[in-house]
Amino acid sequence: LRILVTAGPTYEALDPVRYITNPSSGKMGYAVASAARDRGAAVTLVSGPTRLPVPDGVHFMPCRKAIEMNDLVHRQFPDCDVLVMSAAVGDFAPMQIEKEKIKKKGSTPLVLELVPTEDILQNVVKLKTRQFVVGFAAESENLTQSSLEKLRNKKLDLIVANDISAPGIGFQSDFNQVTLINKHEEMQKLPLLSKIEIAHRLLNEVLILLHKSGRNS
Repeated sequence: LRILVTAGPTYEALDPVRYITNPSSGKMGYAVASAARDRGAAVTLVSGPTRLPVPDGVHFMPCRKAIEMNDLVHRQFPDCDVLVMSAAVGDFAPMQIEKEKIKKKGSTPLVLELVPTEDILQNVVKLKTRQFVVGFAAESENLTQSSLEKLRNKKLDLIVANDISAPGIGFQSDFNQVTLINKHEEMQKLPLLSKIEIAHRLLNEVLILLHKSGRNS
């Protein structure tokens, strides 16, 4: 199998020294890439900036901005069998990047105009032929409903639902507790596991669903 994995956060510059980002460590995506490699898959890892070492034996493609990740995923998607979109892509970017550092002017508020970034999953599913597409939903409320809406609206084969409001799991942690929801809206709630264990459970589910659909040949 040829597996394309995205990981990490994206960074959107405000000025030469400041940017908008999120606390994603990239650990989940890197775990998926490592687990898939260990199973013999040909893995391409598209990653935003992280502090993690690049896994051996994967084709590594670094990026920074959402638009850069969008372009790399679009370029690699036609040749992959499975896309695991585990990156925490920022939803907004500044309308304008200031050329000089923004100065603080006393107590005057700074007003930023933000525009939506590219919706990578929404864009890439339009190119879908045989590919199996896995999305992630990191939510702080209405986890199941929000995840089901994303699954339906983006025509995903599988979504990994992750409650980011729960303490001690998710971003930055080596552990997480997630629910796998397939396109038939069948749910599999996993216990608290390490991210590498979650990666293997996720890949097990992908292989089962590929086999059922006849797409693993």
